[in-house]
This record gives sequence, C-alpha cells and structure tokens, in this order.
Amino acid sequence: MTTPDAIAKTIAQDLLEIRAVFFRPQEPFLWASGIKSPVYCDNRLTLTAPKVRGDVENALAETIRREYPGAEVLMGTATAGIAHAAITAHLLGLPMGYVRAGQKDHGRQNQIEGRLEQGQNVVVVEDLISTGGSVIEVVDAIREAGAQVLGIVSIFTYGMKKGLDRLAAAGVRNVSLTDFDTIAHEAALGGYIAPEDITRLLAFRDNPSDESWIAKAGSPQP
Repeated sequence: MTTPDAIAKTIAQDLLEIRAVFFRPQEPFLWASGIKSPVYCDNRLTLTAPKVRGDVENALAETIRREYPGAEVLMGTATAGIAHAAITAHLLGLPMGYVRAGQKDHGRQNQIEGRLEQGQNVVVVEDLISTGGSVIEVVDAIREAGAQVLGIVSIFTYGMKKGLDRLAAAGVRNVSLTDFDTIAHEAALGGYIAPEDITRLLAFRDNPSDESWIAKAGSPQP
C-alpha cells in the first residue's frame, strides 16, 4: 500500500506537470471574490490526461479503503467531483451519485441524484477545497436525506484556515490526496517556481486577504 506522503508527492508532481495547478506569484490571478492569488487550480485537466487520471483515481480509491473502510456509497460534488466519484466507485465496486448545488426546478426536483438510502454510509468526493463552503452544502444535503457522512476525500486542498474552521464546525473530516504545502515544495524542487517563492505562497495560504506577499522577491514560473 502506498503511504499518504508518497501519494501527496506523486499527485503534486502530476498536477504540476499537466499545469492543473499553475503558480504565478509575479502576476497573481484574480479570484471572483476579489482576492489576488499566486496559484490557479483546474483539476478538471486530470480527466484529459490518462496517466494522471489513473494516478488520481487509484489514489482516491486507496485513500477511501484506508480512511473510510465503512463506505457504502460515494457522492460526487457537482460538477467537478462527479467524474471522479464515478470512476473511483467503479474501482471500489460501490454505487455512486452526485449532489447538485440546489434542487432542480422540474421533474422530481431532486438535489441528490442517484439512489441514497436512509442510514447509508457516504463518502463525498470533491476535486478541490479552498474555503469549504460548497462541499459543506453537499454534506448538509446528504445528512438532511438521512444518510451518514463518513467524511470527504478530495484531490487538493489549500489548507486555508477559513476552510479548516468551517469543516470543523460542520463536524466533517476531509482527507486530500495532496495539499498546498506539498505542491509548493514540489514546484520549487521541479523548477516551476524559485525556492524563495515558497515563503510567499505559504503567506498567501495563511492569510489570503493580506497582499503583502506580492511585494516580495521571486522569479516567474517557466
């Protein structure tokens, strides 16, 4: 069985290689919230990279076996978690479904798609966790349906305090394949960023609203 640390490094290297996670500390990206970020993350790109996709789905399956052995059904978050939940459920031989951001306004007006029974043990599959708001809405919907949420498994987490606090308040555990710290260190080792940029990146992670990290020195990603 692969160790969690080995998985974290492999997935970090994979995401960097296909630029699913792309660092640009010199020219920050602007989030919809108005926050300037040195990193852009698009884990949907893993689906179009067969080798990376295989690494991700096998790691998700292994993590669920290790961390949530009582899982009876996987529920993906719409839309980014749906494909990962489907592939991972296939590997594990488990049923799956997904949770919409809100109820449909037609048909059966479902928010949860797929069969979910009262009392079933569910693992939520998410691609990325930043502030944690959207995945907690999914957890709440599953709990309201009468099922038990064992926890969340995600591909990547920023590890932001706001997200950690929200997950703790909701009483739900998240296990990510890799995290911001690991990717930052692997990016420096791989030459994607300058080693001195790690401090800037972690400063952003610790307090995204404080833009003082932008003024610090570093070199652009090649």
